[in-house]
Amino acid sequence: MWDRTVTPVVNKRGHVLNAVLLSVGLGYLLHPTGDVETFLTIVEVGAPVILGALFPDVDTEFGRHRKALHNLAVLAGFVAFPYYFGNLQWVWLGVLTHYVLDVVGSKRGIALFYPVWSKEFNLPTGVAVSSDHADIATLAVTALELVAAWLIVNRIDQVALEYGGQLIA
Repeated sequence: MWDRTVTPVVNKRGHVLNAVLLSVGLGYLLHPTGDVETFLTIVEVGAPVILGALFPDVDTEFGRHRKALHNLAVLAGFVAFPYYFGNLQWVWLGVLTHYVLDVVGSKRGIALFYPVWSKEFNLPTGVAVSSDHADIATLAVTALELVAAWLIVNRIDQVALEYGGQLIA
């Protein structure tokens, strides 16, 4: 049916590593006690984040890889899904982290505005998926994502509360 010889190399291991480490980090950010509740949070967040991190590469089996399922419209669908259907919370985060890893950690990048615009966007920080440095790039991107998550959980919420309190007063 499809010619598998033209299917690009996909770094599934990197996406899974990123999702697992991010899930463990989020579990501790959301419940830093290190007890059963922390473990349950890791599992609750981890399963959907890992599924979301793998989903964009389904486009290796159809369409155009890093275009068909690597764009903002797909991400918006996963962000909206829990609001309309009441499930699949956290899958959007896996999709988002997949995109971040492909943009920041990969040389090729992704077509964020596909199908309207096929241009692939990346940062000069990326390495080839088959590179010996791919795992290091994955760990660096994961560390940046965890810093961003920590800021959102611990700083932005606090600033919003303070600003909201000022508006009420």
